[in-house]
Amino acid sequence: MIYVFDTSSFIVLSHYFPQRFPSFWEQFDEAVSQGAVISVREVYKELDKEASKEHLHDWLKRNKQVFLMPSEEETEFVAEIFAVTHFQYLVTQKQRLKGTPVADPFVIASARIDNACVVTEESMKPNAANIPNVCEHFSIQCTNIEGFMRREGWQF
Repeated sequence: MIYVFDTSSFIVLSHYFPQRFPSFWEQFDEAVSQGAVISVREVYKELDKEASKEHLHDWLKRNKQVFLMPSEEETEFVAEIFAVTHFQYLVTQKQRLKGTPVADPFVIASARIDNACVVTEESMKPNAANIPNVCEHFSIQCTNIEGFMRREGWQF
């Protein structure tokens, strides 16, 4: 299974300090090296602005290859997402005005095209334009960090 990580999940991972959770990071890095964990360029851009922990910045620099450019098919699927009027709220007016990176539609599109599972810490909310809502609408698998570890059978 391939997992496409959202910004929110990387932020949660920043609380797993490598000196305290070395076995987690060994397994996570192994999943990365096997291509089971990927993300998108826009997540990298968001993390570059939002990540506050030095060890996460160091990890990002060492693993920049994880953050992929969108394929043509992914870009076409982003257009399909935005064809649903309600899902246009994935991009806030503030983000449009400031020109800040917006990863959510690209994370979802990557998972759809790669038949992968989105990993996000966002939760399903009625009538929301959150990642889990969009994933459910398009029948894309979606979980969080806990679900990722459970699916992979990880225990520490």
